[in-house]
Formats: sequence, C-alpha cells, structure tokens
Amino acid sequence: MPELIEGNAVIGQSGGPTAVINASLVGVVEGLRRAGAGRPGHPILKILGMRHGVSGLTKGEFHDLTDLSADRLDRLATTPSAGLGSTRDKPDQAYCERIFEACEKHNIRYFFYIGGNDSSDTCRIVNELSNARGYELRCFHVPKTVDNDLMGSDHTPGFPSAARFVAKACMADFMDNISLPGIKINVVMGRHAGFLTAASAMARREARYGCESIGDGPQLIYVPEVAFDLDRFVQDVAEVYDRQGRCHIAVSEGIQDKDGQSIGALLIQGETDAHGNAQLSGSGALGDQLANVLKARLTPEGGKPPRVRADTFGYVQRCFPDQSPVDLAESRGVGRYAANLAMSGDIDGSVAIVRTSPIGADQPYASRFERIELSDVAAKTRHMPPEFIEGTNNVSQMFLDYCRPLVGELPRYERL
Repeated sequence: MPELIEGNAVIGQSGGPTAVINASLVGVVEGLRRAGAGRPGHPILKILGMRHGVSGLTKGEFHDLTDLSADRLDRLATTPSAGLGSTRDKPDQAYCERIFEACEKHNIRYFFYIGGNDSSDTCRIVNELSNARGYELRCFHVPKTVDNDLMGSDHTPGFPSAARFVAKACMADFMDNISLPGIKINVVMGRHAGFLTAASAMARREARYGCESIGDGPQLIYVPEVAFDLDRFVQDVAEVYDRQGRCHIAVSEGIQDKDGQSIGALLIQGETDAHGNAQLSGSGALGDQLANVLKARLTPEGGKPPRVRADTFGYVQRCFPDQSPVDLAESRGVGRYAANLAMSGDIDGSVAIVRTSPIGADQPYASRFERIELSDVAAKTRHMPPEFIEGTNNVSQMFLDYCRPLVGELPRYERL
C-alpha cells in the first residue's frame, strides 16, 4: 500500500443537486472502504460527510458514513438530490482559511468535494493553503453539473439525466402542442452553456430513430453560444407558424445578445441569486416576456393574437428520478476513481470523463476516467463547440450523435 497519512476523510456536496450526485457520494465511500478505510489499523480512521457542504464543515456538522450498510448505500446511489445537503456558498480566500482550519481541528487529511467549477476552485484554494502551511491534505474534486460546462471532460455527471428529462418533457409537450396548436416556449437551464437546451432536439423522431419527423418540435432551439436577436426570433417563429399552424421552441435561460448581455437579466430587473447573478431558473419572466413579444408582433391588424404559452422547466430538471443508465454508472464511477487516486498516493486533482469511442450514429459508446489538474477545471466554463451548432436556431447531427448514448433509450409514441 502507498504511504498514507493518518486522519479522517470528508466528503461534501455543493451547488445544485442532481439526479445522480448521491451516486458519486456513494462511489467515494465505496472506493475508500474497499481500500480498508475505517477498519482497525487503516490510516483513514473515519469517513465523514459534510452537512451542507463546506458550510457544515466549518461548523463541525458531519454525518458519519464509515459504517453505513451496503443496502443503504445502494438505495442512496439511486436517490435524487443531495443526501448530505448542499450549499450555494462560493468560498473566497478568507472562507477557505476557515475550511482549512476546520480540517486541522477535525484531523481531516482527505478532502473530497462533489460539484461544479466553483467547487473545484474551492478544492484548489484549500489545497494551496494546506501546501503553504505544510499540512498534508489530499484534495479531490468530483465533477457534477447539469449544465455540462466543466473543462476537460466529454460530459459531466448530472447532465445525461437532466438531458433525458428535457428530451422526454419536450416529447410530451410537443404532443400537447399538436393537439391544441399554438406557439409554445420552453425555457431550459443553462446560464452560459447550451448543452441542456440542445438536448431538447432528442424529442424529434428523426433524432431518436431516423424516421421522417415532418417538422417535429422543437423546431427552434436557442442556446447562449449564438447571439440572440429579438427581431430574428420573431421572424423565425412567424415562418414556422405560418407554415405549420404551430411552433414549438426551446430557449436557454442564458441566451444573450451580440454584446454578451443576458436577455434574461434585461427582463428580470433586480432579482439576483446568492452569487449576485441574475436569478434565471427561479423566474418565469424570460418565457413570459418572449411570449408577450410574440403576441404583440404576430397579431394581424384587427385580428386575434396567436395562442402563445411559456413554461420554465426550472429546478425539476435537476433531480427528476429517471436517471440515465450511463449517468448513474459513470457518476458512481467518478467517485470510486477519486477515492482510488487518494489511495494510490495522489495528493490532489479532479476527475474527467473521457469518451473513448468515436461520435457517430450506431457507434458503441465507451468511456474512461482520468485525473486532471484542479487548475484545469477551477472557475472555468466550457461552451458548446461550433460543430454542435447549426445556424442560429438548431443543433447539428454531430450533437445528436454525441448526446444519444448519454440520455439512453427514449419511449416511442404512436402518432395518427
């Protein structure tokens, strides 16, 4: 066994919960226990869970996971949301000082943090503090985010399950749209990256099994990576509506104009989240305002306005209990891999998912995990690559081939 320092291991969950974040928690616990953690004579004395992330760590609030039964761990792995509780705290240098002091106080030598790019940045700062103080603390970031915006990975745990929800929700919503024709807008999560909104394209029949779609929705998809122009949006909708008598639309909450100004922020004056960002997911303002614009501009002179409705998918996207099989397996796997890194002598790092199979229709899917530097992930944002985007309101075939194996098999509905 590589030389391990004696002390406790701690695991935390951060940011928005997902359908599979608990699978990563279980993976870390399993990886540590398989190496002997918690048994007499092993250097890792206890496996502790932070209550509500680093907020609980600084208060000394823990859940002892050392002897949690295998049955409970298996159930927890398939349970959505954050079992330990999460936090939106975004630690600065002073906050990280308190995190480091809590680690010293509770003899924590192994630090695992499950979350997005802010969580990886917390790991980085705490790791640098421990190195500067000469206190050996092995810091590992375990990736998670439904936005799919972490650097270094093909995709991020949490995204495939959220994408599965978006695809199925849009499938059902499109059936509603053709039953009672009109214009329907669905606002999907994604402040800076459009992956999740793009997954709505999986609702189209030709995207799922190659048959003729005859204009299946969503016919229009708008992502943050493409500058949003309100006049062009109205024209896009008008063309589809005039041709088909209905229009089904997916819009990212993070759409922005050519100057990089968030459309949602322009419409949601004064509402901000804990980080000072415009509160997009908890408000229906973007969808409502876009609907009002369409009603005003598409009403014929002296005529009736078109039927326009908008829904904001909101938080239900994150934790809907219909996990993608690939997501469930990989999320547990990244946790185990992080634990194995710590047990093999690595002192820090993040875990990336690398796709080892080519992207293409009918290609068998395969992936592996690898360690990457915390600095490669911390506080950075990945965007949809240009090859995943088609024009100003659509996604490419390459994106569909990329996304299909991640979301898993989707239902096949009958149409008359």
